[in-house]
Amino acid sequence: MAQGTVSTRGQGPLTRLLMQDRGGRRLMILLALVTIIVPILNQAVPAGSLFHVSSYSMTLLGKYLCYALLALAVDLIWGYCGILSLGHGAFFALGGYAMGMYLMRQIGDRGVYGNPLLPDFMVFLNWHSLPWYWHGFNLFPFAMLMVLVAPAILAFVFGWLAFRSRVTGVYLSIITQALTYALMLAFFRNEMGFGGNNGLTDFKDILGFDLQSDSTRAGLFVASGVALILAYLLCRCIVGSRLGRAMVAVRDTESRTRFLGYRVEHIKLFTFTLSAMLAGVAGALYVPQIGIINPSEFSPINSIEIIIWVAVGGRGTLFGAIIGAILVNYAKTWFTGAFPELWLFFLGGLFVVTTLFLPKGVVGLAQQITDRIRERRAQNQNPPSAGSADIQGVDAPAGNDSTVGDRA
Repeated sequence: MAQGTVSTRGQGPLTRLLMQDRGGRRLMILLALVTIIVPILNQAVPAGSLFHVSSYSMTLLGKYLCYALLALAVDLIWGYCGILSLGHGAFFALGGYAMGMYLMRQIGDRGVYGNPLLPDFMVFLNWHSLPWYWHGFNLFPFAMLMVLVAPAILAFVFGWLAFRSRVTGVYLSIITQALTYALMLAFFRNEMGFGGNNGLTDFKDILGFDLQSDSTRAGLFVASGVALILAYLLCRCIVGSRLGRAMVAVRDTESRTRFLGYRVEHIKLFTFTLSAMLAGVAGALYVPQIGIINPSEFSPINSIEIIIWVAVGGRGTLFGAIIGAILVNYAKTWFTGAFPELWLFFLGGLFVVTTLFLPKGVVGLAQQITDRIRERRAQNQNPPSAGSADIQGVDAPAGNDSTVGDRA
């Protein structure tokens, strides 16, 4: 066995994939540590201590983890299947609304109007009975099922119609953006029964635990971290399988893959539907931590931002999408506080710089720097002999530098 390699003989498929995925393995270890340490620093360390993590900071980090899960879902279809979706904010919002409906049903008679069955906004709008599509959301298992089923149904129906008609490229992107915009307009209407412009808010508890307590927030943070790790492992298994290789073939040469006998529409439909379900889970974890869900989550600009997260981190790497989502949203938090009027200019400039100079994102840049350092170290350890340089008629150091530059 060559020096520096790790044997994967006798190990499971997932273990082999993680051993080959150095960046993802390191990120998963870091996420696991953060998922464990942050709640401990919030719950066990006194508020006056330097190492104490405030509930606000923990909630903010939890929001970043939800966004990272959403970016992971987009990278699965864009980075590995070549489907540029500008409507994934719709699946995120649907999952959030499913969770919000459950949380609204848990309020009961503790609302402003004291109605044990109808949410406050329905009483205000003179609704006399609960709409049929709200029934069952008082049960947590049913609500969690809808978190997955609602985005999956929309993605399946939309994908079946679009992929069957062989709509691809920019046309598919425009249609997905039109889809989320239409849903935003629909959910703004009071007649839809989802709170209209105000959306769903004023949540009290989840599974009997007070949403305002630090322990509940810590539990939601842990749930977000665990969901992100499990989703990453699922996506890594998929892209490392035969299905993943077929997805990459569809991304690179769709017509040739279809000519070879693969059902391209089925591959796209499966990936698109699974990605929508992951986005719905992200939305469901997001809502109880933020405390509100409204139609603005359907805004097309939100879906475009997700694409920027993935592009900045590194498309087609999975762990790069997670890094990009966290970096961009941290920058957004800082910029909107320090320079609120400049945030949109920074976001646009970041996307332009990434497109022109970092086509593989920050992960690709880090890999290029690492490869260059390794090449220089190898050349320093094994310098070419003087005789070979004289025979070739070139100066050895200059030739090595030129080679390194070409490879970089």
